[in-house]
Amino acid sequence: MPRRPRLALPGIPLHLIQRGNNRQACFFSEDDYRIYLDWLTEYAGKSGCRVHAYVLMTNHVHLLVSADSTTAPGALMKALGQRYVQYVNRTYLRSGTLWEGRYRSCPVDQEAYLLACQRYIELNPVRAGMVVHPADYPWSSYRANAEGEASTLIQAHGLYSALGQDAEQRQAAYRKLFRYELEPGLVDQIRRATNGNFVLGDERFAREIEAVVGRRAVPGKSGRPRKCAEPPSGALLDG
Repeated sequence: MPRRPRLALPGIPLHLIQRGNNRQACFFSEDDYRIYLDWLTEYAGKSGCRVHAYVLMTNHVHLLVSADSTTAPGALMKALGQRYVQYVNRTYLRSGTLWEGRYRSCPVDQEAYLLACQRYIELNPVRAGMVVHPADYPWSSYRANAEGEASTLIQAHGLYSALGQDAEQRQAAYRKLFRYELEPGLVDQIRRATNGNFVLGDERFAREIEAVVGRRAVPGKSGRPRKCAEPPSGALLDG
């Protein structure tokens, strides 16, 4: 079965997941996490990506990024992934692949789902039972977004910036979003969209994306496939 081209559009946030091959570990020491974040900062800048949230788990990575071109997220993940694999193989005297093939991604409806997706990402260590509170986990963007920890990587999305008139107000408002866990249905929705390379949003958002890319952006239903509108001239896909 041919691979589905990724849905990637300029200015639309993307939730990205990169997993270790066969769910194996990707990070083995604190130095590994630090080096990955240093290179993530470097290649995000070079590729033209803005990172709004991240978490580095033992065997996978979550990122929430925006970019001004359709090719930027792919360029970021390719350069970062290759350099990090070379580092791991050299450091730990191993060979072969580290990542589980292609990264997975989904466009995020920023009006309705962006802050929910940030919470999903930063709550990963809590759902995994690694910590009680996201602030206890050092390898995520929570401390930068919620507590003002200095970061050269994180660039706030406009919806985050609208949470308050200054940094203190924004951080306080953001912390309030974490008083309750995400609804299980929302967690499942985010997972399905990301793993399936579908949109994370409502029907209106899905139709808008389909009108641009000219193909289905939500899981198919039984019966005859629905024909999408032709993409406008110049529309690009990050395949």
